[in-house]
Amino acid sequence: MARRGLGEQLAHVLGRAARQGAREWLRSRTRRTGAAPAPAPTSPRRPAPTSRRQPAAPSAYPGDFTGVPDLVYAANPDGRPDPGEIVWTWVPYEEDHRQGKDRPVLLVGHDGDWLLGLMLTSQDHDRDAAQEARYGRRWLDIGSGAWDRAGRPSEVRLDRVLRVDPAAVRREGATLDRARFDEVAAAVRALG
Repeated sequence: MARRGLGEQLAHVLGRAARQGAREWLRSRTRRTGAAPAPAPTSPRRPAPTSRRQPAAPSAYPGDFTGVPDLVYAANPDGRPDPGEIVWTWVPYEEDHRQGKDRPVLLVGHDGDWLLGLMLTSQDHDRDAAQEARYGRRWLDIGSGAWDRAGRPSEVRLDRVLRVDPAAVRREGATLDRARFDEVAAAVRALG
């Protein structure tokens, strides 16, 4: 009989102990209640809406776009994400692109195969405009729209242009009207 290595022996002993512990726990639960424990739910749990880890993507995030993009309004209700539309997608944090959260993004152009977008928030940054400006963050009120179920007014961040993988867009939220898009485009260009 061949000798097993220390790691294999340890795995065997731990596995046996874990199985035995699970059986004993199950027996104790059955004795206490007089019935078998309820079966686990068969339907899968929905993931949290604001995942902090990047979902599986076909390519790694190359970083935010730098400079002033070619801002183009090309909204087209064809089911595909286009500049001028507000979509929901995963947005990486500035300090760690491996982490982020789902949020609405106004698409404003293209960079090769990537879409370019500006993130939205329902937080009112007018109250802390001086603090935001100290950190280089600039916001513009764009009002409310169908992208927010609660109908809250939104602001768009002008100084951070995101790259968005078209395949990572979860859904279209709404189309921003041309006048508001032009106002956002002018504000982005004024920063550049």
